[in-house]
Amino acid sequence: MPDHLLAGLGFGALIGLSLGALGAGGSILTVPILVYALGVPVQAATGTSLAIVGLNSAAGALDHLRRGRLLPRTGLAFGASGLLGALAGSWLNHLLRGELVLLLFALLMVGAALSLLRRREAPSRPDFHERYGLSGWLRLALVGLGVGFLTGFFGVGGGFLIVPALVLVIGLPMTLAVGTSLLAIALNALWGVVGHARFGGLDLGLTALFALGGLAGVVAGGKLAGHLPERRLRAGFAVLVLAIAVYTFVRSALALAAA
Repeated sequence: MPDHLLAGLGFGALIGLSLGALGAGGSILTVPILVYALGVPVQAATGTSLAIVGLNSAAGALDHLRRGRLLPRTGLAFGASGLLGALAGSWLNHLLRGELVLLLFALLMVGAALSLLRRREAPSRPDFHERYGLSGWLRLALVGLGVGFLTGFFGVGGGFLIVPALVLVIGLPMTLAVGTSLLAIALNALWGVVGHARFGGLDLGLTALFALGGLAGVVAGGKLAGHLPERRLRAGFAVLVLAIAVYTFVRSALALAAA
């Protein structure tokens, strides 16, 4: 089996594992992996990342729905509100130099890692209902619009923002926020793919490889979420994200300086 085939399946499994266990973080690794490990151009990596993360997130959302850990109306509302932001972000992505996009992406990765480290566990509320009121739904839509822009511009699902938003803005317990985040990520990724497809930024072969590996990772991550302490999972993953962020920042800064 060719090396790139094994790499695609392995990296896809790693991304799916993070999404299934934490409801966030997998997409933050996808773009650097595609660019530095597999040599994909930045703009193509962004669109391909969205397709990969969207498929993995959809699989994870179905798994969480089956386990009763997903609120469909909330996830759909959050994801739908990101449509315009994702289209605008994908348009801007193709106007800027790839190195500049990666430099900004490295800063986003640092923010994602800190968000994972600082996230607090919300109390379990098995009787929770989707009764937010008009102001709650409006807050949800505004945050969704901003996350949609980041999705289109960077090729990330935005779970590291969506999960805290669901917990802090409308009070979802963490057990429901993770699965609900995956549904919102899947929709945001779909909008971003539509935006990037206009510019040809999509590698279908790599998408298929990563998605296949990701399916196994998502299922394994969903099981880990119920058996391992979430704090340890988040801390380990945050350290990995920080290390890749430093590498990405240095590489991008050197490339810009040499241009």
